[in-house]
Amino acid sequence: MVQERTLPTFNAATTRITNEVGLRLYEDMVLGRLFEDKCAEMYYRGKMFGFVHLYNGQEAVSSGVIQAMRPGEDYVCSTYRDHVHALSAGVPAKEVMAELFGKATGCSKGRGGSMHMFSAEHRLLGGYAFVAEGIPVAAGAAFQSKYRREVLKDESADQVTACFFGDGAANNGQFFETLNMAALWKLPILFVVENNKWAIGMAHDRATSQPEIYKKASVFNMAGVEVDGMDVLAVHAVAQEAVARARAGEGPTLIEALTYRFRGHSLADPDELRSKAEKEFWFARDPIKKLAAYLLEQNLADEQELKGIDRKIQELIDEAVKFAESSPEPDPSELYRFVFAEDE
Repeated sequence: MVQERTLPTFNAATTRITNEVGLRLYEDMVLGRLFEDKCAEMYYRGKMFGFVHLYNGQEAVSSGVIQAMRPGEDYVCSTYRDHVHALSAGVPAKEVMAELFGKATGCSKGRGGSMHMFSAEHRLLGGYAFVAEGIPVAAGAAFQSKYRREVLKDESADQVTACFFGDGAANNGQFFETLNMAALWKLPILFVVENNKWAIGMAHDRATSQPEIYKKASVFNMAGVEVDGMDVLAVHAVAQEAVARARAGEGPTLIEALTYRFRGHSLADPDELRSKAEKEFWFARDPIKKLAAYLLEQNLADEQELKGIDRKIQELIDEAVKFAESSPEPDPSELYRFVFAEDE
């Protein structure tokens, strides 16, 4: 078992949340978890093809960050592990599921599949199969927000961009080049490293000379923060501060969320490299169970409310599968459409 880092502590008493916020975070995480569980089922039943990378265990990062933003207004840039980012950003579950089925009703019209979710309507800038590929794209979105506000004098252009990527991407050139530019230009962007300890089969500690990624922010004179990525309240609090700083024109933040994927790298991965002890250590920190316990302890919800949310989400996902199964395949005559921008 690779040596575990000491997880940063978070005092929930310092961040009081309302019943509404607590239940919204819980519902968003449950949506992500149950959606991914259904994806696994559909994949093994032969309904999905190619590589499918699930997000189970990391839900607190997606929910904590994106729910601290303005869904539908702010921008989100993802990776090949993008289904749950799309859901948190507001893309309907039926459109995400249909995309995974390769159907014309999918959010990328069946052309993207699992790794290339995109929705202009929901400001989802895309999932990217190449490691670190989305980082400069996210910086471009942040730059245009700043340019429109400061040069074109559009006071409504105060959008913030959240860029998600894994620990493996933090060793790539795009990471260093883009952080440098973002710091120089004080771009309104959050660089969110989802450090789940493994880049496919490569242990993070073996691949980098400085395993504490958030410390790399200091090289660029940028705010850097480490957070327990299994605690949605901790992630949400850190994200709120970073979003406020970005929206106020104070520049970017590098957030390293220490998290863990409960499944293998993809559904084609037998997951034999990670030790049983390591998995059990992280399974015990399930972010959904942690939030549920907090909501009950603080009398922000009761068992019936939480079970009601579970049932509602399961019904939503079952409907999404029916929608995907009944949706049409893309028309072969449109094979060359959407290669370039066009009016519809």
